Amino acid sequence: MPLSGSEMLKLFEKNGWVKLRQKGSHVVMGKGALRETIPLHSELKKGTEKALLKRLKG
Repeated sequence: MPLSGSEMLKLFEKNGWVKLRQKGSHVVMGKGALRETIPLHSELKKGTEKALLKRLKG
């Protein structure tokens, strides 16, 4: 079952990322020089979810 955007946001926050800004349904998270945009949709698409999880592990 795909994760929602808010669930992904919580995972990023648990891993030390901070919320930098939000415009509409997209949140920009940062950790040092890294930046990632998380869409706050009810279900993330498979590729988006995979890419965000890969970014968390890397």
